[in-house]
Amino acid sequence: MSSPRTRVYLIATAAAAVLAAGAAVGLAHDRDPSPSAGQWVAPSSSAAPASPSAAPEPPRVVTPPAGLPVITYADGPEKLPADPDQHSTVAPTEGLHPATKVALYDAPGGKPRAYLPPEISGLRTVVPIVARDRGWVAVLVPSVNRRIGWVPPGDYAVETLRDHLIVEVSRHTLRWLRDGEEQKRWTVATGAKQTPTPLGRTYVMGTTPMKGDIYLGLRALVLGSIPEEPDKMASAFQLAHTGIHAWYKDSVFGHSVSNGCVRMPGPAQQKLIEEIPAGTAITVLA
Repeated sequence: MSSPRTRVYLIATAAAAVLAAGAAVGLAHDRDPSPSAGQWVAPSSSAAPASPSAAPEPPRVVTPPAGLPVITYADGPEKLPADPDQHSTVAPTEGLHPATKVALYDAPGGKPRAYLPPEISGLRTVVPIVARDRGWVAVLVPSVNRRIGWVPPGDYAVETLRDHLIVEVSRHTLRWLRDGEEQKRWTVATGAKQTPTPLGRTYVMGTTPMKGDIYLGLRALVLGSIPEEPDKMASAFQLAHTGIHAWYKDSVFGHSVSNGCVRMPGPAQQKLIEEIPAGTAITVLA
């Protein structure tokens, strides 16, 4: 098993430890059409020409207080807003990588709630950007489920994201899309009723090695999500993350049997390890 800091909870029988999970974007909502939509409007020669509207000023940035907590693998942030599009299947196309730790706010111009570091337990931080507002960007947050944080303009890089993973728990399927086109589809195992795979969207934090023949010697994809009710988990799993990993027994695929992780056939897991980079969004649907 990897170090305690990068422990992931598994679906094991006698063993234990890792991960499972979700991703996508878009905060636009359909609106009822205006009663005048589609009507012709006669031009008026007497109408004054429209003046260009001034660009809205970006919200002020509140200085983070001393002692603002830093997100770790075991400790997620509090008081950040819920992801308003947690079941979206529109893939984020950009990820944020902080050059130094950046503060996450609860709204553009709102209160800082936690720092997002450039690395978490040895995994390079790349978080999907899911919304923009007057220079601020909203990102998916690790070590907590279905939360977003707002980042003001600052010292971070933007990276292109092309991939998206969609897990459908009821169908026990995992789909891999690139640039919106489905590449592969697999039958997988998901969380049991008592230890469900967290729904909503999250992202791939990176990979971690797994020890034991049950994992076929393959690395696991570490996800940003965590157990829904950690207090009900065995102590070894309470500080773990969900994830995606290989499994030695084909009979589990197509069933809800894990501690929350997504179990994959070996060749499928190898493909994901080769193709899926950090920052890739995952959407987990019921």
